[in-house]
Amino acid sequence: MILTSANTLENKEIIEYKGLVTGEALIGANIYKDLFSGVRDVVGGRTSTYEEEIKKARDIALESMEEKAEQLGANAIIGLKIAYDNLGGTMGNTILITTYGTAIKYE
Repeated sequence: MILTSANTLENKEIIEYKGLVTGEALIGANIYKDLFSGVRDVVGGRTSTYEEEIKKARDIALESMEEKAEQLGANAIIGLKIAYDNLGGTMGNTILITTYGTAIKYE
């Protein structure tokens, strides 16, 4: 399946718009990751633990969105967007990753 942030597919004819598809994933940080991240930030470097968790969650959200598009009979998603939201407050250190786009069928 083709995924693109563009609103069209170059050299392809869109024959049907199937509709909006979304995918979501939540990740929560625990105290050990928080401590590790803080130490890394003080001494420099990247917090690879968080980066890896965010990548996994993003992949889950994208896969979920692709599955929904396939169920609609689409073979591509255009206008792809990825949003990251820190839910904080009552949810602690929880990050919501949302992916969305328009499922289409092209030739």
